[in-house]
Amino acid sequence: MADPGTGPTSAGTPSSKSTGSQTLDRGIRALVMVAASSGGLSVQEVADRLEVHRTIAHRLLATLAEHHLISRGQDNRFRAGGGLTALAGGVQSALRDTSMPIMRELADELESTVALLVREGEEVVAIAVATPTKAAYHLAFRTGSRHPLGRGSAGIALLSALPARPDERPEVTRARTQGFSVSKGEVEPGAHGLAVLIHQGGDVPGACLNLITYRDDVMARAVPVMLDGASRISALLS
Repeated sequence: MADPGTGPTSAGTPSSKSTGSQTLDRGIRALVMVAASSGGLSVQEVADRLEVHRTIAHRLLATLAEHHLISRGQDNRFRAGGGLTALAGGVQSALRDTSMPIMRELADELESTVALLVREGEEVVAIAVATPTKAAYHLAFRTGSRHPLGRGSAGIALLSALPARPDERPEVTRARTQGFSVSKGEVEPGAHGLAVLIHQGGDVPGACLNLITYRDDVMARAVPVMLDGASRISALLS
């Protein structure tokens, strides 16, 4: 008699191959569900939609999160992750390609670093950076850098595009009214940040331009320049 752990399976029992295919199918379906949900999904919601036990859904989501295809926010809801963007290759290419020429102009005009950041769950991620070509010095900022949503000028700006949250920072409320956000020392000690939302035609803006500088004189003249740059990018994307 064959060992049931290694031998042929009986009728009606999935083989290891079919079990693997079923797991893969569920994982892909879970990924598609999460990626399509702007507000994210909880473990239980994924379990209900897949019609599986919560434990199975949790295991699938944990595996996807390990590969950065999805990310778990502070609200315990899962949303699309940065690895999904990298896997898709070019998902953000139109945004980057459209923004970079204008970002380079802004970086040279303001003699400062300008970054393009997007919202990823409860985090903000830089997907492109432009640096000035003639400035004596500038603040370095790396593509792929991330920090919590709501911290720094970019986090504040992107949070201001979402519905108001209980006990939100007054800076977020102010950014909704004035159309830009500023901060100092929240991401890089001593550095100023100035962020302006980019509108891509969707209901909720998920990207912004962020000026990063140590110079007070640059901040004093940067608001209209950054607003104009973001407006030009938004017009090209709409």
